[in-house]
Amino acid sequence: MMTAFLFAMILSLLLPHSATAAEASILGVGGQSEETTKTSIPDSFGRDTPRHTVQGFIGALGENDYLLASNYLNLSKSDNPTTIVRQFKQALDAGGRFQPDLQINNTPEGNLTDQLPPSQESVGVINVGDKSVPLLLERVVSKEGEQYWQFSSDTLDAVPEVIENYEPTLVSRYTVDSLEGKKLFGYQMADLFAALTMIISSFILTYILVWLLYHLLKLAYPRIRGEALPLPNNVILPLAVVVMALILSEVMVYAGVSVTLREPVNRFTDIASWVATTWLLLRVIDSIFTRAVNLSYKKNYTERVSILGLLRKVVKALLLIFAVIVIFGNLGFDLTTGIAALGVGGLALALGAQKTIENLVGSVVVVADSPVRIGDYCKFGTYEGTVVDIGIRSSRVRTLSRTIVTVPNGDFSSMQIENFTSRDMFRFLHQLYLKRTADIEVVFKMVKDLDAFLDEHYLTNQEWNQVNILELRQDCYVIQLQAYVNANGITEFYDKQNVLFVDILKQVAKYKVEHALPTQQLIVNQAELEHEMLNDIEDNGSEAVDDNLSTDENKNDVNHDVNDIYNSDDIDGEQNGVDLGKEADKSKDDKVATIQANKEAKHKKINLDKERQLKRKALVKNKFKRAKRKFGFSIWNQP
Repeated sequence: MMTAFLFAMILSLLLPHSATAAEASILGVGGQSEETTKTSIPDSFGRDTPRHTVQGFIGALGENDYLLASNYLNLSKSDNPTTIVRQFKQALDAGGRFQPDLQINNTPEGNLTDQLPPSQESVGVINVGDKSVPLLLERVVSKEGEQYWQFSSDTLDAVPEVIENYEPTLVSRYTVDSLEGKKLFGYQMADLFAALTMIISSFILTYILVWLLYHLLKLAYPRIRGEALPLPNNVILPLAVVVMALILSEVMVYAGVSVTLREPVNRFTDIASWVATTWLLLRVIDSIFTRAVNLSYKKNYTERVSILGLLRKVVKALLLIFAVIVIFGNLGFDLTTGIAALGVGGLALALGAQKTIENLVGSVVVVADSPVRIGDYCKFGTYEGTVVDIGIRSSRVRTLSRTIVTVPNGDFSSMQIENFTSRDMFRFLHQLYLKRTADIEVVFKMVKDLDAFLDEHYLTNQEWNQVNILELRQDCYVIQLQAYVNANGITEFYDKQNVLFVDILKQVAKYKVEHALPTQQLIVNQAELEHEMLNDIEDNGSEAVDDNLSTDENKNDVNHDVNDIYNSDDIDGEQNGVDLGKEADKSKDDKVATIQANKEAKHKKINLDKERQLKRKALVKNKFKRAKRKFGFSIWNQP
C-alpha cells in the first residue's frame, strides 16, 4: 500500500502543468480551424479556467521563475512583480491552503452558484496567526478581448499585513546546512526531507492510535451490546491511512513546508485518502453483507443469499469505478471529457460485448427469478451438483465428483433447471419380486397388509401410500411399493428409507412366499448335440481298439524277449562248452522275473485305462439323456 502511495506521489510531482498544455494548444497542435481560433483564442499562460490558473502559478513558483509567476497576479503598473511574488509566496508558505483540485472550478465561466460575483472565484485561504485572507481569483478582460483568471488585487493588497509579523518556519529553522539550496526534481531538498519524515511519522502515529482505539472498542462493544464487534481487524490499516491523509496537510502547513511542494503532496494525500477510503468501504461492505448473509441463514431466509451476493458485487464494482474517476480527477485529468469518452466507449463496448451483457442480464434474471439459490442441489443440462456462487457474469456449481463447473448466467438462465433442494418430501418407490410358486391368495393378502402397513408407518405421510401388484411375469409376481417420506435432506431420507426397507422385509417374511432371484438357462439344438455325442463315442472306441492292439503287441514282445533270453543262453553254452551251473540258472531266473514284473505292470495300466473309458462313456450317455429330457424348456430372465 505504501509503495502504491509513493508511486502516486511521484506521478503527482512529475505531472505536467496545464500551462504547457496551453502553450501547445496555442501553437496549433489541436488542429482547430482558423474560424474557431479567432472566436476563442486560448490563453498563452493557461489562465482560461480557475484550476489552470492555480496550477500554473504553483508550477511557476516551483521553477523559481518569479517573472512567469507574476503573469498570474493582477498587478498594477506601479507594483514590482518580483517583490509581490516573493511576498505572496512567503504568505502561502506560512499558512496558505488551496482547495483540492477537484473543488476548484475548471470551466472558463467559473462557479456561478457561489455567493461571490460572477467575475470572482474563491480557491483557498491564508491563515497566519489571527489574520485570515481569502485567496480570490478575478476574471480579467484584456484590450484584445481575451478573458482569463488572475489572483485578485484585493488578495495581493492584504498580503503585506499578513507577513508583517512573519517568523521563520520550522523547516527553515531546523534545516541542515548541507541541504540548504540543494534541489531534487525541482524542489528543495530540505522540504522533500521534511515532507517524507512527516509522512512516515504521521502514518506510524495514526496506525498506533487506530490500533489502540479498535481494540478498546472491541473490548467495550460486547459489554454494551452483548455481541461481538462486527468490524474485522483488517479495517485498521485503511482507517489509519485515511486519518493520516486528513491531518498531513495541516501538519505540513504548521511545519512551513513550501507551497510548491505542499500542493503536489496534498494532491498525493487526496489520492491516498480516496484509495484508503475505497479500501475501507470495501472492508465495511464485506462485513455488512457477511452479517446479512449469516442473519439470512439464521432466520431461514435462504432466498436472500443469492440477492445479497449479487448486490455486494454490484456495490463494490460501482465503488471502484467512482474511486477511479476521482483519483484520475486528482491527477489532473478532465472528468467531463473522460465521462463523455466513457459514454461513447461504453456504447462501442456494449455493441462488441453483447455476450457479456447477456450474462449480466442473465445474472439479474437468475437472482430475481430464483430458480436456484446458493447451497441448492440442482440438475441442469448434463450436470448436477450444489450451487456454490452466483456471480455477475457466471455461476459456479460443485458436482458430485467435487469439480467446479462454471456456467455463464446467460445460458444458465435459459436452461431447464431441476432444483432438488426445493422439494417438500421424498418419494419411496421400490418393487418386490415373488416366485410364481406362491399361492395367489397369500400374495393378495400380503399386498393388502403391506398397503395398510405403509399407510400407518410413522415415517410416511398421507400424500400417497400404496402397495399393488404391478405385473404378472412368467417367473414372478412384481409388487410395487410407493410412499412419500418427510425429510430435510437426502441424507435424512436415506436413513429413513433403510428403516422402511427393514420393516417391509420383516412383514414379507411372515407369509409363505419366496423372493424370485435372477435365473438364466442356455438352450442348444438337439440334433447338433446328438451328432457331437456320437462323434465323441466313436473317437473313444477307436482309441480303445488301438490300446488293445498295442497291449497284444506288448505281450508278444515280452514272450519273444523271454524266448530270446533262453535260446541265446543255450547257444552260448553249447558254443563255449562251459557248464555255468547254478549261477547261470540264477541269472536266467532273474531276467525272467524282471520281464514278468514288467508284464504285470502293463496289464494293470491297461485295466485302469479300460475302467476310465467305461466311466467316460457312462457319463456321456447320462449327459445326453438329461439334455434330451430338458429340450424345449425355457425360463424368462428376471430383470
